[in-house]
Amino acid sequence: MAGQKTDERDVILGQRIAEQRKRSRLTQRAVADSFGMSAAQLQKYEKGVNRISAIHLAILSRMTGTPLSEFLDGIPHPDAETERGFADAPQQPLAAEPWSDLARAFARQISESFSDEQRRDLSAAIEAFGRELKN
Repeated sequence: MAGQKTDERDVILGQRIAEQRKRSRLTQRAVADSFGMSAAQLQKYEKGVNRISAIHLAILSRMTGTPLSEFLDGIPHPDAETERGFADAPQQPLAAEPWSDLARAFARQISESFSDEQRRDLSAAIEAFGRELKN
């Protein structure tokens, strides 16, 4: 991506990109075509000369059947002093009542977006669903 200085993280990621591409028996040309770019540009990603976009990494993940985490896990944090971002640590487990927060958020969205009649219909459908689950 233009204007962004690359570093050791880009080199590591580029090596992983090349490994997964080769493991999947994909040519640089095939991957570059799916990205809408030249094979020379893909080669710059693989060498860590240029920084790959998240969109292109997601496309490659789908093409190779490789989870994004395999590309990114273990790449060093750029600055040990910097506070960790939300993607740096595993997600927190669900609360003791895992559905309560979701239900609260869903209800808030429904109450803001649906008419009274639509809310009543949805409530009736949810009650019917609950009865079916008990049977």
